[in-house]
Amino acid sequence: MPSLAGGYPYYDWYWLGWHKMYGSDVIMGVDVAEERETLDYFDRKILHILQYDFPIIASPYDYISSQMKSTEEVILERVSWLYQQGYIRRLGVSIDSRRIGYVSTLVALKVAEEFVEAVAKVVNSFAGVTHNYLREGDEYNMWFTAIAPNQESLEQILHLVREIQGVDLLLTLPAKRVFKVNVKFPLITR
Repeated sequence: MPSLAGGYPYYDWYWLGWHKMYGSDVIMGVDVAEERETLDYFDRKILHILQYDFPIIASPYDYISSQMKSTEEVILERVSWLYQQGYIRRLGVSIDSRRIGYVSTLVALKVAEEFVEAVAKVVNSFAGVTHNYLREGDEYNMWFTAIAPNQESLEQILHLVREIQGVDLLLTLPAKRVFKVNVKFPLITR
């Protein structure tokens, strides 16, 4: 049974993004120990499987339901609820873009306050833009990652972003060295 454990050579598997649980006692104002208490064992087990043992097969939720002695309908219902409650932010695969020849850069923008919403909307419309954040207290107040199939395509995106009304400065910060952190949160004891 193939699973995410161990990974595959050209993919960096990222199945779960967390909104409420970050792996220490209190992070971003959330008492993680308290959050753990609000989830029953069944939900924690689902989250555990989604992080550590998600099966790469045609019917993964059916397989998970058989492992949990439940039904696919119940598992899907619980996953949906966990998503709605913010325990799951994202469920999907992330490809290691460098390994397939793509290029990327971190981009910092200085955006006039009155244009923040409009700039964010345009920036987010580019297919290669991810992780767009607004930060306070810095000269550069909007940060995002841009990914493209080649340097020319990336430069086109950056040129278009520079031209957006309200963008005062654009700084590109391509990675010199990548430090990948593989974060998983143990929610059950084996």
